[in-house]
Amino acid sequence: MESAESNFEKLGLTLPPAPKPLGVYKPCLIDGKYLYLSGHGTVKDDGSLIIGRIGEDLDADAGKLAARQVGLAMLSTIKKNLGSLNRVKRVIKVLGMVNCSADFERHPFIINGCSELFAEVWGEEHGIGVRSAVGMGSLPDNIPVEVEAMFELHE
Repeated sequence: MESAESNFEKLGLTLPPAPKPLGVYKPCLIDGKYLYLSGHGTVKDDGSLIIGRIGEDLDADAGKLAARQVGLAMLSTIKKNLGSLNRVKRVIKVLGMVNCSADFERHPFIINGCSELFAEVWGEEHGIGVRSAVGMGSLPDNIPVEVEAMFELHE
């Protein structure tokens, strides 16, 4: 079985800078064997954000790529705070929020961008957890996607 770090390296992706809180909260919290990540946005490699509403400014494919970028920001937070993606045993839960037009209905397709990344990093057995994908009337700074998650850590 490949490690999460080696799986990530094989993907040839780069991590954006770990986002700093824009409010009064912690980006992550470790409680025993669980890691909770606060909602993350669409931070790009240069620290700027992907912005726009899906169904108006962005199409579904661009929204899915934005969700993948959120997943990369989450991986960056994990590496910054835990030192290695290998510390994560499995994904437990993902909550994906999609900033979209009222008639947009493909929320799960969008959040697959993040979920597929996690499956590539930790494998299907450990990288896919339970999930909700919901539409929102707006998100902070008009980002198209926000994701929060819970992970189990190796003991």
